Amino acid sequence: MPTVVLASGSAGQQLAGGQTEFEVEATNFRRLVIELNRRFPGLGTQVEETMAIAVDGEIFQDAYAVELKPGSEIYLIPKIGGG
Repeated sequence: MPTVVLASGSAGQQLAGGQTEFEVEATNFRRLVIELNRRFPGLGTQVEETMAIAVDGEIFQDAYAVELKPGSEIYLIPKIGGG
């Protein structure tokens, strides 16, 4: 199963009950969002709206087509605003 790692101190970590790392059953980003919302209500939505995603060290702007493999590491990082 892929492993999700949440940035320390992020709002996502609060929604996950303080957890920073856990496994999920998902084969793509869309399934990941659904699973996160099921396990931690609001977290999947938070990820879609305010977080960047890195899968196995590669950062994606549009992660919906990204395949998640068993053993993948998924880092969820708050997006940085800029002007």
